[in-house]
Amino acid sequence: MEMDFVIAWVDGNDPAWQKEKRKTEHVPEVTAEADDRNERYRDWDNLQYWFRGVEQFAPWVRKIHFVTWGHFPKWLNTEHPKLHIVKHEDFIPSEFLPTFNSHTIEWNFHRILGLSERFVYFNDDMFLLNQIHPENFFIGEKPVDMLALQPDVANTDNEVMPYIYLNNAMLLAKYFKKYENMKAQPGAYFHVGYPPKYFFYNLMETAFSRFTGFYTVHGPSPLKKSTYEKLWELEGERLIEVCGHPFRHKGDVNQYVLREYQKLSGNFVPKNVQRLCSYYDIGNDNRALTETIRKQKSPIVCINDSNHAIDFEKAKRELNEALEFRLGKKSSFEK
Repeated sequence: MEMDFVIAWVDGNDPAWQKEKRKTEHVPEVTAEADDRNERYRDWDNLQYWFRGVEQFAPWVRKIHFVTWGHFPKWLNTEHPKLHIVKHEDFIPSEFLPTFNSHTIEWNFHRILGLSERFVYFNDDMFLLNQIHPENFFIGEKPVDMLALQPDVANTDNEVMPYIYLNNAMLLAKYFKKYENMKAQPGAYFHVGYPPKYFFYNLMETAFSRFTGFYTVHGPSPLKKSTYEKLWELEGERLIEVCGHPFRHKGDVNQYVLREYQKLSGNFVPKNVQRLCSYYDIGNDNRALTETIRKQKSPIVCINDSNHAIDFEKAKRELNEALEFRLGKKSSFEK
């Protein structure tokens, strides 16, 4: 079946990009309540390993749509037949540009020319370490995912994301009633293969009549263009407001809404997708992470550049040495 990958990337070191970002930052009403931390943009210089992983472990992918502000790595073979370079102005409506908000970029993917109906969205911190198959993401027309409830928490370490998670839940609650949904698809909430923690979270959530929040696996996202079109039809005014924020904002809803809408609609195949992707916060002790990469303990690894202080150069060296050990063979996506 036709399936594409979409990956978004930014070169935070590009002087032209920095200049445009500074101009936008100088507008006070734009940056109020915005998330503009350096971690959102700094480059770990390891994108080549993402392409190597795709070539080795997902050769079946039809097309890779590489979404960029306008820059790309010098080593990238832009003439590769499977590669489609997509600049922001190629698919994001002009009234939302320039943007430094990943939510604006993500909410407009369905406008990418030539994108397949079924596609998988990767952040540039998600690396393939072992063989994966189309059925890991879609079975027939249905995305493979996990429906897990989890309360939104008052995380004072991050002053933006807790609001976004609550905004997501509030939007979804407009279209789905919790008890009705649980009765309509009990197998989606209580699938025997789910991690025990989330199985019991869902069980405990039966005590509360309203949604308290959702747990979305931080990993590759199986998405459908038709889901985008449905959400834009239902919530066009809200999404125009979100896309008008040049930086991440407390008032945003993010692309997790798309995955949760698919699941609450019953349009998915329930599986323990945590088995597919291991998640790590990069820190000052990365031994567990580098061992997972070197020993291929997981088919995919997600390496989150978190918002706590780290020795960036040390962490970057440790991570890239492990990736080079496992993915040292140059791919045809490199010149």
